[in-house]
Amino acid sequence: QVQLVESGGGLVQTGGSLRLSCAASGRSGNGMGWFRQAPGKEREWVGAITWSAGITYYGDSVKGRFTISRDNSKNMVYLQMNSLKPEDTAVYYCATYRPKGGSYYAPGSYDYWGQGTQVTVSS
Repeated sequence: QVQLVESGGGLVQTGGSLRLSCAASGRSGNGMGWFRQAPGKEREWVGAITWSAGITYYGDSVKGRFTISRDNSKNMVYLQMNSLKPEDTAVYYCATYRPKGGSYYAPGSYDYWGQGTQVTVSS
């Protein structure tokens, strides 16, 4: 069982920045992902990072604005969000990539999830 705790959410103006953190009690597979879900919408993949090499992957809607990093020694993963837009408003979740998981963008490839942190971008 892996416990995940996200933090760092809040209210920010358009064009601003936020840094989310995800503290993991352990690991599952070789990677962590970030997802978000806005009211009335499906959960959307934001990006992912591998623990071993730190390889990152991003969804098209955040590419060039968001950056994922990790601290292996602390089992921490971060999501730096810049140039925020109102459409980035959502609850953001981190999740552990399951061993032998499938595509990084598929929610089914992840086994443990945090409780989420709210990000609100005002126009």
